[in-house]
This record gives sequence, C-alpha cells and structure tokens, in this order.
Amino acid sequence: MNDVIEQINLQIEKCSLLKHKFYKMWSEGELTNDHLKGYSKEYFQLVKSVPQFVQNISQLTNDPSVRAVLTEILNEESEHIDLWVKFAVGLGVPKEELLEYHGSGKTNDAVCQLKTLTSFSLEEGAGAMYAYEMEIPKISRSKLEGLKKFYGVDNSHDNGNTTRYFEIHEQVDIRHAANWRQMLQNLADESKTKSVFESAVRSLEAQNKLLDSVQEKYVA
Repeated sequence: MNDVIEQINLQIEKCSLLKHKFYKMWSEGELTNDHLKGYSKEYFQLVKSVPQFVQNISQLTNDPSVRAVLTEILNEESEHIDLWVKFAVGLGVPKEELLEYHGSGKTNDAVCQLKTLTSFSLEEGAGAMYAYEMEIPKISRSKLEGLKKFYGVDNSHDNGNTTRYFEIHEQVDIRHAANWRQMLQNLADESKTKSVFESAVRSLEAQNKLLDSVQEKYVA
C-alpha cells in the first residue's frame, strides 16, 4: 500500500485546500468577520459529523487493535465539536443559531459524500480519512496565522477559546493521519489499492466542494 499512499500524498498536494480561493483570501486578509461567521456555520456541519465517519469505519472491522485506535480517534473528534462551537461563538455567532443551522445544500452534499466514503470498507474509509486529516495541521497553522495577523484573533482572545480548535488540530491530526496511514500500510490486499485511491480523491473533492459552498454563499 506504500505506493498508493504516495499517490494520495501527491493528490493531496494537487488538490490542497490551501489553494482554494476561500483559504487564500483568509491567508491574505481579504475576508470579513461576516465571511468567517458564515464559514464557521457551514464547516460545523462537517465537524459534528466526523465522529460518525469514524464510527462507520469502526463497524467495518473486527480487529480489536484497530478498533482500539478508532475508539481513541472517535473520542477525540467528539470532544472537538465543543471546541468548534467556542470558535464560532468567539467570532460572534450565537450558540443557538449555530446549533440550529443545518447547512446549505452543497455543504450537506459534501458531508454526505464523506459519510458514504466511510461506509464501504475499512480500506476505503481509511483512505478517505487520511486524505481529510493529512493536511489539517498545515491548514490549522495557516488559519491561526491569518486570524492573528488580519482578524485580531489570537490565543489571548476570549481566554484562547476562539483559537483552541486550530491549536489542537495543528498537533493531534499529525497523529490521526499517522494512524490512518498505518492502517493502510497494514492492509496486504493490493487488489484494493485502486478503490483506496479513488476514495481519497473523492474525499478531497468533497472537502473542496464544502469550501465552494462557503465561497458561493457568503463571499461571491
């Protein structure tokens, strides 16, 4: 599976979210607070669904060691939901408004696509999640730099609550990506390399689709 992992890494670079117009505008200070608030509401639809993705994959294996790793990831991702709520509230989104918002059609399509990718097989689920979490540490660092430089938000703002989600993901997703990569490396069935790669590609497409949704609804 090492060859397919390298192919996925190249695809992650090719389809990097940091190349998306919305994240480029974030890094260049071209967004408004209203843009960021809208983003926090749309992306929350993904954040609160990630534990379900991991749960889906866990149900596709009977290996106790793999399930133990997945349980740890599931617990951490469940804890991260509240951190995102604090980020949105720190931007000025009322908590009730955030929790009651259900996302645009395009956002929900993207989340549904990721949910489907984590429901087929352990291999395809691991490929989709690797493609999701591999770049998050770099993205989190970029977001933190932009928040501090252009939007007046750093770890002194609101006792650090507004930035904690990104500070934690700058570190924890290094481990999560390594977990998914290890699962793929442990899979001996080379006949599944094509489906694993295709799942990773579709994962990247869904992630970019979600940012398209944000760009179209709140910026364009």
